[in-house]
Amino acid sequence: MTHRSVELRAAGTALVLAVPDTGLPHVLHWGADLAGTAGLAAVSAPPAANNGLDEPVPVSLLPAQAEGWRGHPGISGHHEGRATFPRWTVQEVVVDPLDQDGRGGGPGGDGGRGGALTVTARTAGLDLRSQIRMEASGLLRVRHTVTNTDPAVWTLDSLLATMPLPREAGEVLDLTGRWCRERAPQRQELTMGTRLRASRRGRTGHDAPLVLTAGAPGFGFGHGEVWGVHTGWSGDHVHLAERLPEGAGQADGVLAGGELTHPGEVRLAQGEHYTTPWVYFSWSDRGLDGMSQRVHRWLRSRASHPSSPRPVVLNTWEAVYFDHDLDTLTRLADTAAAIGVERFVLDDGWFRGRRDDTAGLGDWTVDTEVWPDGLHPLFDHVRSLGMQVGLWVEPEMVNPDSDLARAHPDWFLAAPDRLPPPSRHQHLLDLARPEAFEYVFEHLDALLTEYRPDHVKWDHNRDLLEPLHAPTGGAGTHHHTLAVYALLDRLRARHPRVEIESCSSGGGRVDLGILERTDRVWASDTNDPLERLAIQRWTGMLIPPELVGGHVGGPRSHTTGRLTDLSLRCLTSLVAHAGIEWDITGCAPRELEVLAGWIGLYRELRPLLHSGDLVHADAPDPAEQLDGVVAPDGSEAVFLYARLATSARATPGRVRLPGLREDLTYRVRRREEAGPPGTTQRSAPPWYGREKVEVSGAVLARSGLQLPNLDPAQALLLHLTAV
Repeated sequence: MTHRSVELRAAGTALVLAVPDTGLPHVLHWGADLAGTAGLAAVSAPPAANNGLDEPVPVSLLPAQAEGWRGHPGISGHHEGRATFPRWTVQEVVVDPLDQDGRGGGPGGDGGRGGALTVTARTAGLDLRSQIRMEASGLLRVRHTVTNTDPAVWTLDSLLATMPLPREAGEVLDLTGRWCRERAPQRQELTMGTRLRASRRGRTGHDAPLVLTAGAPGFGFGHGEVWGVHTGWSGDHVHLAERLPEGAGQADGVLAGGELTHPGEVRLAQGEHYTTPWVYFSWSDRGLDGMSQRVHRWLRSRASHPSSPRPVVLNTWEAVYFDHDLDTLTRLADTAAAIGVERFVLDDGWFRGRRDDTAGLGDWTVDTEVWPDGLHPLFDHVRSLGMQVGLWVEPEMVNPDSDLARAHPDWFLAAPDRLPPPSRHQHLLDLARPEAFEYVFEHLDALLTEYRPDHVKWDHNRDLLEPLHAPTGGAGTHHHTLAVYALLDRLRARHPRVEIESCSSGGGRVDLGILERTDRVWASDTNDPLERLAIQRWTGMLIPPELVGGHVGGPRSHTTGRLTDLSLRCLTSLVAHAGIEWDITGCAPRELEVLAGWIGLYRELRPLLHSGDLVHADAPDPAEQLDGVVAPDGSEAVFLYARLATSARATPGRVRLPGLREDLTYRVRRREEAGPPGTTQRSAPPWYGREKVEVSGAVLARSGLQLPNLDPAQALLLHLTAV
């Protein structure tokens, strides 16, 4: 079999594909950029094992049994019972450079400009178009489009984007979680067989893997070679890492992701097509931080990425809940403006019949019993104080106790004769129904037109169960998700200045599909700082801090009941898109003074926090956590050191600060605008008593900095600037 090779490279990573005379291209190498690829194809072909294929066939971009692949197929489906076992004939392979500068685009060096590969192919009854993009940061993006060319309807079972794994990838890490405990890490050996994570929640889910990562055993944030995959889709999805005894052709295993479709959910008549969501692949030889930085740098390069400083938010939820009163909210706005808050968001409870969570969803008009003059008096007052205005909505949901449900009970995403199990007293509105879609669009459009909010918090508070599209009797998750995307796209086109935040009972919809259409995600419904430290750390595997909402709650957590100091609550929120969710009208003068100082610190540091590289220490002590942000040129850094619990160690010892340039000298300062941390010690490390100290980057990165013995649930913020 003759072939030519195609190479895409950027920022220290490379993808090398062989394009054969027949069949789809296959990956010869995905990983570190290679100084030369001469002989790669010759030394990549596997031997023929006994009792195996007489002539092994390389595993292509869409692994298939026609290639001898026994694992999850890249594509599966049928033409009214006729099985699809494709043997593709390639029509065209086009390679284009991307219109972007790859210099400095990501970890691992300057690299090249990146590039795009488009493959078109044909088999009996199907056409295929595959797109692969190597972004300037070294991030790979893959998606496939399949078109039915047969008179018979073709039913899609699955269509996955796949990349090879080498034998060095011996361990796999992903995330799980629940409400208020999102993104908890779990790892295991990658043995023979399949590590499959499938979500059937109708949304991304609190337990979503976020990034399924395979790597060299023992990999961490700052070390080890890793390969990760994320499916950018806000409905049902699948991620998998798979290894078979026979290997994967020229590789040892595969990493894959895609949409999970229900039986019969995607059926294509002749001429119709289906396109997968973008699936994102990231490689690094510098651990999880290097892998994440490729994603973050690509996100920040998008034209749609927020370009203005991320404003300090006050959200009214934990301040007043459903108890809306103009005088109370006006006092809250006055207090917020006085300490420097920049955006005031009115949360749940403003619309008709919404006195608790049992009624009102779907009736998207202002409740005139509570707001006789509409929201104008409050919003006008907020704007007169120099703050932006935000508004909460949950457009995909409906309460049975609502005028909408009583008028249109057939609009539920449910079987005609029964509702699925209730959750939070609400059900899904079937936005794939044109009449339901138009109803929601018209009401939201009217609200945005009349009140001109700067920000919309878009919530989604339950899993989809039995999501049946009643007009056809088919499963409805796929088309509902597309309808949500279309609704967001249409509203943004109509109101381009409005920023939208994705919330889904906290962090239930955190993915790059929703972030194509929104400007921020709410990481969790818990503002408990000890919970948030872990949640925000692992959310950062995919999402940079400026896109992750994190708020200062009250002294006693609304969700855990835990009491924490204001300093810890402030510092935890600082390393995100910061805000407040607390009735600050009841704060003591000293608390308001601390909040004002913390807001000033956030404003000072946000240019760094929202442009730098996230770094994390692989701490040997589970009782501590160290996270940081380092400027891309290494000239400035911020590190948050938190003591989570008591430790077996009497003192922390020297803690290494990752990501610094070892050829620079740094001035190290404690930043205590949020208050000094509590300590238990007879004396502090000598440097700690100085206003500042100058230390080489090599010492800080390789030897470390002696830290004070913080009390549990305390944190210390370090600010480093190159001398």
